[in-house]
Amino acid sequence: MSTPTLKKMRLTSTADLQQLQRTMADALMQPLTRKDGLSPEVRAEEFITPNDRLSASQRLEIYARQYWFRLLDCLHDEYPALRAHLGQRRFHQTCRDYLAEHPSSSWTLSQLGSRLPEFLQDDAARDVARVEWAQSQAFEEAWKKPLLIDDLLGRDPASLRLGLQPCVMLLQLGHAVDQFITALKMGETELRGGASQAHSGASARGRVRRVPRLKRESVHIVIHRHDNRLYFKRLDREAHLLLSALRAGMTLAEAVEAALADASPDKDWSALIRDWFCEWSALGWFCHPSKNPPN
Repeated sequence: MSTPTLKKMRLTSTADLQQLQRTMADALMQPLTRKDGLSPEVRAEEFITPNDRLSASQRLEIYARQYWFRLLDCLHDEYPALRAHLGQRRFHQTCRDYLAEHPSSSWTLSQLGSRLPEFLQDDAARDVARVEWAQSQAFEEAWKKPLLIDDLLGRDPASLRLGLQPCVMLLQLGHAVDQFITALKMGETELRGGASQAHSGASARGRVRRVPRLKRESVHIVIHRHDNRLYFKRLDREAHLLLSALRAGMTLAEAVEAALADASPDKDWSALIRDWFCEWSALGWFCHPSKNPPN
């Protein structure tokens, strides 16, 4: 397929060429109509020549569809569990509405769906999208040289600061999204994710025949990468608070105090925290802290 022929225009400077490029880009990025046609706002005949088979608008429409369908395909593959939760038709319309409000603005399509969770109005759908976006981040983010448990022995908790691997994602949710995704996977929909310590495989385009119920439940989960595979598991509330405090830049002593501020006095927290740190260290979650911890 040949590229649309631009009408001869008087280009006398780099600025003229850049303006022509912006005109073409703006035309392609106008949202399609409900019937996947070119936006009526685009006057293609001003810079595209027709041929003996297609008008200027029809020629440009081919490329506009390619652009928009590629974006929709990216969201389709990025959010398979959300697609199952909403249903194909509602998901498709949601993605079109999202792209109309938040068009692609990065050189990489990996950031295309970054604002979809906050765009969603429904709490349940937002939780599902947050988990799937966190999975994408966990796969893309860096893996730094981990600190081992021996590196922590003898250190003063009052001054010790620990960083978390960038690919470790902490989430507090109002719905049992982990169980929802596990049920989808067990139903052979081949969606990303799975039970704690279960491999997260690639997404699939197969239609979901039975969509499990997404239960309302307050849960804390962590999504992380290990040996280039994605995993997720639940955390106790206090464990989640502790890891969040460490990521925020608190010392170990401050983080423990913050995590246990409202904790039940009936548990042996010293033993629990020791077990947590052994497990987290074995998974390689700890690393040297960033010089500029997140707020």
